[in-house]
Amino acid sequence: MFFRRTFLPFAVGFFLSQWFRSVNAVVSGDLIRELSLDAWTVGLLTSSYFLAFSVGQIPVGVALDRFGPRRTESFLLLFAAAGALVFARSESTLGLMLGRGLIGFGVSACLMASFHAFILWAPSARIPLLNGAVMAVGALGALSATAPVEWALSFVTWRELFAALAVVTLGVALFLHFQALDPEGPETHPTASLREVSRGLGEVFASRVFWSVAPLSITHQGTYLAVQSLWAGPWLRDVAGLGRTDVASHLLTLAFSMAVGFLGIGYVAERIGRRGVPPEAVWTGCAIVFQAVQGAIAFGLVADPRALWIAFGLVGASGMLSYVILTSRFPIAMAGRVNACLNVLVFASAFGIQAAIGAIITWWSPAGSFSTEGYRVAFGSALALQMLALVWFRARFTRTETSAREAA
Repeated sequence: MFFRRTFLPFAVGFFLSQWFRSVNAVVSGDLIRELSLDAWTVGLLTSSYFLAFSVGQIPVGVALDRFGPRRTESFLLLFAAAGALVFARSESTLGLMLGRGLIGFGVSACLMASFHAFILWAPSARIPLLNGAVMAVGALGALSATAPVEWALSFVTWRELFAALAVVTLGVALFLHFQALDPEGPETHPTASLREVSRGLGEVFASRVFWSVAPLSITHQGTYLAVQSLWAGPWLRDVAGLGRTDVASHLLTLAFSMAVGFLGIGYVAERIGRRGVPPEAVWTGCAIVFQAVQGAIAFGLVADPRALWIAFGLVGASGMLSYVILTSRFPIAMAGRVNACLNVLVFASAFGIQAAIGAIITWWSPAGSFSTEGYRVAFGSALALQMLALVWFRARFTRTETSAREAA
């Protein structure tokens, strides 16, 4: 019952959202050729998904706590279907940005609705594994947006592909609406007013524990999203010197490693959590390894690009633990708003980092090419932000937890 009426419908929605998030890494070459785009424009165009996604997070959080995950996600997916159609028919950069933005807004509830349903339906000890499992399904969506898309583009144009996805998205919205169950019970506060539900947002943003976790989460996940969904592909082409087919193959490997990472880290966090090891300790260790991998990518310390991107996908997935850490420190009735407050910052960061990487590459590159030096400076800058955020997390989170224990 749980799998069929809760996990499956929300996992399908998240699968679709990750396909949309990642597909531009493959079709970016077609967009560049057809519209004569530079790195800055490609980054801005692709990152409009993240901007719209970020804008949707606060109302999504309120809606999840007020109306439930089923109604919230199925309604918003209608915007994603419209966005895919707009993207398919657009002839200008502005039109493509509008379509990409509608897609981002339309899938903005997919992950948070899944997390919210699990918090309401599943035992708390199972949450890390369930979160990891649904994110692994999402990584499979990202995987399907790599080599399979490259193969499909040999038969259809990118415009026809997006038109077909508009129809598929509509079908997913209907499936979720009629298949998923809305959790019921006093802890969901289904009769609370919008004003009462909205008031909780201030409580989240005023929380010290929230701001001890958020900086590392937004820099870690923002970089992970920005690079995986776009810049990994151009890096493989421009720095590693791979052809289009090999780029798609490497991106497929990256997406598969993400799926393994989400599921594996969720499983490990659950298992060792039973022995008293908290998820923040797991995240800290993974974040250190993730930063080391990024340093190797940025400065060319490892010759095999496939090994680097496998490691990137595996350990970068640990950013999902930040949601587990935060929601465990707030009442269940505020879960949607807690996740939304973090997500709005994560995806605003992904928008900014993705666009900034494009701007830096353009600044450091001669006309008509993307330089290795530009990638090095761009990726190195993102890494520096994460290193500072990790120091902040360890100092502030430990202090906040100590204060909480003393107060208790």
